[in-house]
Amino acid sequence: MHAPRLPWLITAALAAACAGEPPPLTNAPGPAPAGMAWIPGGTFSMGDDGPFALPHEQPVHRVSVDGFFMDVTPVTNARFAEFVTATHYVTVAERTPDIDALMAQLPPGTPPPAAELLVPGSLVFTPTAGEVDLRDVSQWWRWTPGASWRHPRGPGSDLAGRDQHPVVHIAWEDAVAFATWAGGRLPTEAEWEYAARGGLERAEHAWGHAPHDAAAPQAHIYTGTFPAHPAEPVAVGSYAANGFGLRDMSGNVWQWTADWYRPDAYRLRAGQAPRNPPGPASPLDPRTGAEATRVIRGGSFLCSDVYCRGYRVSARGTGAPDTGASHIGFRVVLTADQWRRRATRS
Repeated sequence: MHAPRLPWLITAALAAACAGEPPPLTNAPGPAPAGMAWIPGGTFSMGDDGPFALPHEQPVHRVSVDGFFMDVTPVTNARFAEFVTATHYVTVAERTPDIDALMAQLPPGTPPPAAELLVPGSLVFTPTAGEVDLRDVSQWWRWTPGASWRHPRGPGSDLAGRDQHPVVHIAWEDAVAFATWAGGRLPTEAEWEYAARGGLERAEHAWGHAPHDAAAPQAHIYTGTFPAHPAEPVAVGSYAANGFGLRDMSGNVWQWTADWYRPDAYRLRAGQAPRNPPGPASPLDPRTGAEATRVIRGGSFLCSDVYCRGYRVSARGTGAPDTGASHIGFRVVLTADQWRRRATRS
């Protein structure tokens, strides 16, 4: 008879102790703030080498993270509105673009954009009339003047009935501003993937190893011929929670992380078994001509089994820090130290 397997958290703690270092923090410093869940620290295999894994998800490597609190769902329109009311913050999508700052990011000799494009706005998913070349994202993304978190589909739309939908058209800068106001920060890429796995080692999805079931969907992703019909986010928490009590870690909206993106980030730290890795120290991207981007995770309502499969827990996306879109949101984490500082202030 086989000996019973120890729970995965105990196993991870014993492994760390044998390695001569203290185990990751697992005990919460106190009760979870409203809308958050405690994610007990541990060690896990980050990345994937399965049939759908991309090179930048490899090699699979062991990573340890200390425990932290995390928003149960992505930040909603209602919660973001509280932040804006308190701070009078203006998001990037609501600001007139700075032509000098914009040109400084472009290769020398690039002609300036047309004047009609130098207005507040954001990228909005616009369905096509039929099947298109999926290598050309401009077929279904439209720069829409007036689109912002307040007007998710452009000037003719508003937030009526969308209080509990995830806030979108959020640039990385906006997400950081909210997180700072909330006393926390954005999750690192390692924290996000660890939390998304919910304690399931090497599972492909936040809900486990089973494939997505269109008849009884486990997440909000695109169904039908992409990108030939309308789609948008749904209210947060519409699907079952993962093992850590988190919802919408797959689908609905992509979520910003703190990390700069490098396609070789995993290869650079392979064999190190890092603890609380902060991600690349700089935005250097070895791909010729590539702009500096931040990592986004979780996939969105536009992911599907025929397009990007970005809803897999190991899938990595990228986003320009100064650009939002109608499928990008975020959630906040609090470290134990940040929780204590908040508790002291209150």
